[in-house]
Amino acid sequence: MQERHTNRERYFEEQAHTTRNYYIPYIKKNIGNLPNKVLEVGCGEGGNLLPFAELGCDTIGIDIAVSRIEQAKNFFITKKQKGTFIASDIFLLNDLQKHFPLILIHDVIEHIDNKELFLHSLKNYLSPNGVIFIAFPAWQMPFGGHQQIARSKVISHMPFIHLLPRILYQGILRIFSEQESTIQELLTIKQTRCTIEMLRKTVKQTGYQIINEQLYFINPHYKIKFGLAPRKLNRIIAHIPFIRNVFSTSCFYLIKPT
Repeated sequence: MQERHTNRERYFEEQAHTTRNYYIPYIKKNIGNLPNKVLEVGCGEGGNLLPFAELGCDTIGIDIAVSRIEQAKNFFITKKQKGTFIASDIFLLNDLQKHFPLILIHDVIEHIDNKELFLHSLKNYLSPNGVIFIAFPAWQMPFGGHQQIARSKVISHMPFIHLLPRILYQGILRIFSEQESTIQELLTIKQTRCTIEMLRKTVKQTGYQIINEQLYFINPHYKIKFGLAPRKLNRIIAHIPFIRNVFSTSCFYLIKPT
């Protein structure tokens, strides 16, 4: 397991840095002024929401992991910022204030099995002209299986291993003594994976339109993680179905209901 996945404060700070320098400028460039209210589904420790709070936005984060929500609350207190954090499945919250002009779905869609139902249900939380920001790693990219969460240094740094047949992948994870909970999480991601083609199809099927799509050869988050400057995917490769997934370490989308 890479160190940033055990040091949650460091992970929080890295998320905030990337949001501040890349996600927010991307959103503003494509929709204009930043909305004054933001909801993040699957917020984790809340790092993505911190820069929005610093800009005066009303921020609400929801995550099913109780421990992550507690960390988010503590981190925001430390930063002297206001934010509302709720440990729950968003679709089980009947009293959640609705009509958000901006919803963030960062590194979440690839964990969702029924993507159509998920995106369709999110319409209930969007304001009339609201938009959704989605970011995810394409499944076939070197670490699209999130194997970096593995405890084994070999597995966590091994590209493309998640593309192996399920039974072989599972066997290798057990050979390297991964915890059963981690194995099941990685196998679940293998099942719920997301590709560019899948996302585009789901957006269309659920009555949304794509405002903007940006594929990255070098993920903007790699700047703070590895010191690598972000680099957009070559336009020619970006138009080649399936092949583009191998080279897209991060995929940015802004969508809104049609």
